[in-house]
Amino acid sequence: MTTMTESERFHSGAEKYAGYLATPEGRLRADLAFANLRNFLPPPQPQKSLSALDIGCGTGATAVRLAGLGMHVTLLDSSTAMLEMARRAAREAGVAENIVLQDGDASRLMNSFPDASFDVILCHNVLEYLDDPIPVLRGAARALRNSSAILSVLVRNRAGEVLKAAIQSGDLAGAENNLTAEWGQESLYGGRVRLLTPDSMQAMMKAAALTLTAETGVRVVADYLAPQISRTANYERIFELERKLGSQPEFAAIARYKQYFANRSGPAIEDVA
Repeated sequence: MTTMTESERFHSGAEKYAGYLATPEGRLRADLAFANLRNFLPPPQPQKSLSALDIGCGTGATAVRLAGLGMHVTLLDSSTAMLEMARRAAREAGVAENIVLQDGDASRLMNSFPDASFDVILCHNVLEYLDDPIPVLRGAARALRNSSAILSVLVRNRAGEVLKAAIQSGDLAGAENNLTAEWGQESLYGGRVRLLTPDSMQAMMKAAALTLTAETGVRVVADYLAPQISRTANYERIFELERKLGSQPEFAAIARYKQYFANRSGPAIEDVA
């Protein structure tokens, strides 16, 4: 999402990504991330709607949900195809008046919005595609409004890629390689994808003047269930099991994805007397 090559990849793969989100796996990832996010949203303000930013918004599925809660949401993406899908989704959900679409590059976030602009910022499945994620995190930190504003980051978890290779693919060599690999292979679009760990996320958050406040696991066991278990018929049961597993550190550690929540370190602009 930062270079022309990445932009073209996501533009040409927009329909493929929308199709993925309609699968049980894609739906589960989105539903779990949103359910986790709701636990950390700032309290509503009595006379002013909360303002949110969705970095790399994709088809706008999560942004539309936030708009449905009454938030004003800015959607940022470098793919015009994705933004058009988001526009249609907002219209169909009846929340278009709460949505602003912006064609832009996540790596230029520092120059895209004024400081202290947003109460909620999402950065879901973006950092793993970037050569240098820290400028995006720094831009997000500056754009958080105050001490109660929250940043939600969803990324590929290295430990989950180890288990995926070993259990799902039977690729023992790949599993061994993923134990230390910084990059893996992305199956939906093709190309490489960054594999992140809690330690690497903690270091990046610190470098971006962010304080990590919580982390949860997303899709701990759903990818490895026996074939006879219908992912569609048992979706609600799988979702509830995943919610329980993802909230427990020993299970979250091996999830396919990790969701991190952070606040700006030190006082934001509005907190300074």
